[in-house]
Amino acid sequence: MFETFTYDKPSVLGPEARDHWEFMETNSAAAVMQAVCPQEWDDIVHVLSTYRLRPAAWLKAGGNRGDIAAQIDSAFAARGWREARLDLETRGVLYSKANERIETLPVVRQEGYLVDNFKGRVALDVEWNAKDGNLDRDLASYRSWHEAGVISAGVVITKDRLSLLTLARRLWADHQATLPDDQRHPKLPIDLETSTTTTFDKAQMRVRRGVMGACPVLIVAANEKTWDGSPYA
Repeated sequence: MFETFTYDKPSVLGPEARDHWEFMETNSAAAVMQAVCPQEWDDIVHVLSTYRLRPAAWLKAGGNRGDIAAQIDSAFAARGWREARLDLETRGVLYSKANERIETLPVVRQEGYLVDNFKGRVALDVEWNAKDGNLDRDLASYRSWHEAGVISAGVVITKDRLSLLTLARRLWADHQATLPDDQRHPKLPIDLETSTTTTFDKAQMRVRRGVMGACPVLIVAANEKTWDGSPYA
């Protein structure tokens, strides 16, 4: 696994995005996208520069994954990205020594999955609170699509669980302090302690195994600095 840090270059990723999210990449993913997928990279930079976590939407019982993922997906949809399933078809053709066509072999088809956001040559999934097995599926698919020459890079947006857990506890305690004693509930309205959902550390672990091969992959994680500064209400 070749870990790189091109996202640290201000010419690649400005501070409005870099200072508000955590990053990990392989194979110079950020610089590759800037060079060969400039429009798609501009979209990614725009979303990361403008999207911020609102506690009222984030710390919401029963709606955590849907609300946050839907907000991020909507930001990409507004810039022309779309949910799409990517399938691969491989066709083999036999030729003689004289370059005459002998036979066309049966098509080999590889069915993909619904990528949350697809545009140009970039696949981007928002894995906010999904089962952590989704990361294996995402990275394996990015690799096969890259090796087939279909995409230039893959991106996963997820969360830094420990950083957000610390923030959530602080925001929730501040909110509880404003309530009458009989209305207070010390337990967080969402579960940020579970170890079975997609998180930054789990994505890092899988990337460091080298499961993506030579495919440039960028992992982006919301952390305490992604917070918009508003209280829970």
